[in-house]
Amino acid sequence: GGTRGAMLTRRSITLRVLLRDGLLEPARGVLSIYYLGKKFVGDLGADGTITWQETGQVFNSPSAWATHCKRLVNPAKKSGCGWASVRYKGQKLDQYKAAWLRKHQPNAPPTEESLASEGEEEEMPEEEEEEATREVRAPVLELAATKKTEEKNKKQQCKSLAEPAGMGKESRGSWRDPGHPGSGDKALCFADHNPLGKRLESKPRVPVRYCTLGTRDSARNPQTLVELMSFATINKFQPFNVAISSNVLLLLDFHSHLTRSEVVGYLGGRWDTNTQLLTVLRAFPCRTRLGDAEAATPCLLPGPYYHGNPGVESKIAPFWVMPPPEQRPNDYGIPMDVEVAYIQDGFLTNDVLQEMMLLVEFYKGAPDLVKFQELWSQDQTYLDKLKGSLASRTPKDQSFTHVLEQIYSLLRLSS
Repeated sequence: GGTRGAMLTRRSITLRVLLRDGLLEPARGVLSIYYLGKKFVGDLGADGTITWQETGQVFNSPSAWATHCKRLVNPAKKSGCGWASVRYKGQKLDQYKAAWLRKHQPNAPPTEESLASEGEEEEMPEEEEEEATREVRAPVLELAATKKTEEKNKKQQCKSLAEPAGMGKESRGSWRDPGHPGSGDKALCFADHNPLGKRLESKPRVPVRYCTLGTRDSARNPQTLVELMSFATINKFQPFNVAISSNVLLLLDFHSHLTRSEVVGYLGGRWDTNTQLLTVLRAFPCRTRLGDAEAATPCLLPGPYYHGNPGVESKIAPFWVMPPPEQRPNDYGIPMDVEVAYIQDGFLTNDVLQEMMLLVEFYKGAPDLVKFQELWSQDQTYLDKLKGSLASRTPKDQSFTHVLEQIYSLLRLSS
């Protein structure tokens, strides 16, 4: 054992080593990660791989799994601090690694460097300690700061998704106007700050600050656009995770490019109570135009021609309407900006292509159809703009491009 241990470098201690020497045993649900109030559960395989129970994804190291999970909560996260973050039966993996070193390399200096493993990036333990402390203190801070944050969130602005609570295994939502934050419906919402757009709308709608809304008022226009707020401005963490398929975004974006009028549609997916993860997998466009949107006020819209966005790619802002405090039930809900993980699909499904064709046919010859051959900017047509926006949402397999070109040709003829 001593000889074998001496041959291992600091990056050679893997889950396979710990399994082989009996410190760990393969089993379902024995691995877990707690991060910013979220819990992730994984299975440990006999070959040292980790299977995330929520999605069935397989990871080759604690670092890979931890990084993936943490980025769902915090997309800016650079590394996962895997061995300090992943727990085996409630105990951190780096403690099992330390036990292995004490047994097989008793003379090795107990440095942090000796605890690094194969496949791990150089990480800062202090960052993980800070996050763990933040998790423990979060409820206390929330209680202590309730009064201050309620006052602060009326004065600050930021950005606005929908409450997945109570949706069960299958969940539905909508893309819709964020204008009525007090609507109370639990829906997954995606919207631009200004739904109608660049050179297509003479009087752009200007979002108002939440602090100007006051208490509920029946005289207020339910289509009022409200600026979104971030969870950071009210000293809270996002209470759930969201992942959305690239096919969903492609269809949603395509639909909203076709017409000068507002568009509506519904979203479908899965809600997991264990991981607090809402996964959006399908989009269902409603084929409506002009004034029809008035009959579908709970489910409105992204805006690809928003005058404040000079780029070709549509800006889609997911938001959640957070209910008002219990002590102030007459307040409007607060539209909160929600961070989302985007999943790139491997191929374009037939249902998406069929929906695109049905939308083209529906809007063909309509007075509110965008004239795609006209110029959107000095050197780009509206069709160029559409292609540029969809380019960032296409799947990995490019064999479908000829089908998209056929759809683009139909748009030229229709407009």
